[in-house]
Amino acid sequence: MGGSITYAQDAETAGGLCLPEAQLAISGINYARAIYDTLTAPDENGKFVPYLAAKVEKNADATVWTITLRDGITFHDGTALTATVVKNNLDAYRGTYPARHPVLFGLVFGSYISDITADDAAKTITVKTAQPWPAFDAYLWSEARLGIMAQKQLDDGAECAKDLIGTGPFSLKEWVVNDHFTAVKNPKYWQKDKDGVQLPYLDQITFKPVPDGQQRLNGLQSGQFDLMYTSSPLDVEQIRALAKNGGVTNNESDKFTSTGHIMLNESKPPFDNAHARKAVVLAFDMDSYFKVRLHDIPPKANGPFAPGAQGFLQDTGFPTFNLDEAKKEVAAYKTDTGKDLAFTLGNTTAPDSVEDLNFWKSMFETAGMSVSTYTVEETQYINKAVARDFEAYAWRNFPGTGGDTLFVWWHCNNAPPATCDNLVNFGGFNDTQINSDLDKGRAELDATKANASYEDVNRAFAKQLYNLWLDWTVWSVATSPKVHGIPGPTLPDGSKPSPGLGDGHSMAGLFVTK
Repeated sequence: MGGSITYAQDAETAGGLCLPEAQLAISGINYARAIYDTLTAPDENGKFVPYLAAKVEKNADATVWTITLRDGITFHDGTALTATVVKNNLDAYRGTYPARHPVLFGLVFGSYISDITADDAAKTITVKTAQPWPAFDAYLWSEARLGIMAQKQLDDGAECAKDLIGTGPFSLKEWVVNDHFTAVKNPKYWQKDKDGVQLPYLDQITFKPVPDGQQRLNGLQSGQFDLMYTSSPLDVEQIRALAKNGGVTNNESDKFTSTGHIMLNESKPPFDNAHARKAVVLAFDMDSYFKVRLHDIPPKANGPFAPGAQGFLQDTGFPTFNLDEAKKEVAAYKTDTGKDLAFTLGNTTAPDSVEDLNFWKSMFETAGMSVSTYTVEETQYINKAVARDFEAYAWRNFPGTGGDTLFVWWHCNNAPPATCDNLVNFGGFNDTQINSDLDKGRAELDATKANASYEDVNRAFAKQLYNLWLDWTVWSVATSPKVHGIPGPTLPDGSKPSPGLGDGHSMAGLFVTK
């Protein structure tokens, strides 16, 4: 028990941690997982089990969900976790709680939940959905983003973003934006480990934003940092070598992982034209890119559903490199539009990202396209995506169990050919087949039939080429040999936690040895 650690992350979190309104990448998710708990959590098989909740039950057609809370849980400010507070949180996420104004989460829940009621005496929350929704328990997790906040934070206006009050293993001590985020042990945390020992083990954890991966790794080796995470294959390669010599511990995972890709904005030229999309896909020499830039570390992706996820296909039909055909598509684009195929291509400011940009630009220009590159700071990166202020944009998303958990990223409620009304469908595509398959998969109670719908979604992506799929991400959390406890403690039901690292990891089980 005891001790403190310093955790180097790749970025600061923009906009704070008022969770219904937050836009959290991995760094922000790790902050949130220190401060807050979610109602459910994934186990090692990708099944969602009760976490802050004691039970999560559904009726026969999955249109009524009953969440029963655990006894005796309090927030950091000493107030009780009640059914009413949880209801208010869920209302805030779906956009019906007056004090909060979600944008992204409003799309997740807004029209899909018809009613929520709370019974404080029974400690239950009843959620009625607008249609059968057998995967609703996964959305009570939402990649660890659906933490439950205390009533005071929920009602705290603009201060909600920085005055953080959860039920989690740590409480906020100090947050100096762009320098450090320090949290201290919650002595009244509700969870114990499998041996009955009170969690968390640590007294303190400090997160430091360090955008440069090599700087994070150097700091880990020098003792400046105790942990770092990365998805850079170049970092992973170095970490593997250091781990062989005992210099660091490599906690690595490709389970329930995210998909690296280049998003193409179909809501405007040039990628509203199918020839432009085909040109960039066919011009991309995947073998060379993986050998030179990724050192053949992650698997090649052929769609958004990674191995192990519902909807995964060994062969989706996604095209492979063919320079001659790419040049034909470039010419076909000019025939269609009377214009040369030219576009902008964005990525983050990390050194590896800049080198990737140059490598991609060279391949596209070899096929006759004109490409202008630019970089965006990590804290502002998602804002350009939400605004659809890009033409081609490096991206990584879709971690987890696949299937309905990805509904929110692609489904449109308006009719094609209009641009998709869903803001987190960043490319703006509006595909009749994908919308239909997502609707069928969401409401289908038979898992085998639902999986067939998601496989059809996968094939549609390969046919329409809305994104240039790159890799299924290998994540590494590298630690000093004295740091242990990743991916986290045994879950309350006795199952092992998810081995996936694409949505951060639990902070409750971290501990240090001398």
